[in-house]
Amino acid sequence: MENIIGLLRIRIKRGNNLAMRDVGGSDPYVVVTMGNQACCLCSCSIRFLESSFKLKTKVVKNDCTPVWNEELTLSVEDLDTPIQLAVFDKDTFTVDDKMGDTEIDIKPLIASLRMGLKNVPNGCTVSRVQPSSNNCLADESRIVWNNGKMTQDMILRLRNVESGEVEIQLEWIDVPGGKGLGIEGTE
Repeated sequence: MENIIGLLRIRIKRGNNLAMRDVGGSDPYVVVTMGNQACCLCSCSIRFLESSFKLKTKVVKNDCTPVWNEELTLSVEDLDTPIQLAVFDKDTFTVDDKMGDTEIDIKPLIASLRMGLKNVPNGCTVSRVQPSSNNCLADESRIVWNNGKMTQDMILRLRNVESGEVEIQLEWIDVPGGKGLGIEGTE
C-alpha cells in the first residue's frame, strides 16, 4: 500500500458513433490498462489485480452507441504511467476486433487536486482542458468540484479507427497509508 499514490475511478459512461465491425453492428466492450496493470471492475469493493487478468466492461450487443455506465478502478503508483483505453467488438468464433484506442491524461485532474481546494461551492468548474494535438479529447473537458470530490468529464476520440468516441468521468480517491499527492490535510 505504501507504493500506491491513490486510486483512479473511471466511470465508463457510453460510446458514440463507434465503428461497425459486424453485418448488424458491433458488440463493443472497453478495456482499460495502466502500464502493465489491468483494471479492476468494482461493484462494492476495490480489488487489486495481477497484470495477467483482463477485466473489462460488459459487452453491449449490436449497438454502435452503447451505454455501459460501469466503474473501473486503478491503483496509481506513478503519475507518469500512461492509461490506455481500448474498445473491442466481441466475436464468437474469431478473435475480437479492435474498434480503436485512446489515452487518458490525468495530469490536469492531479493539478486541480493539488490546488488543495476545500470550501468551493458545489458544481464549481475548477479547470477546463481544451482538445489539442497533445491529448485525445474530442471536446472541452471540465474539472468540477461536487460534494467534496473533484471529478473530470471527458469525451475521448478513438485513434486507429474510422470513427468513435468514449465518454468517461474520472475521480481521484486517496488511500489511507498510501503515498498520496502531497496535499496538506489529505493524508
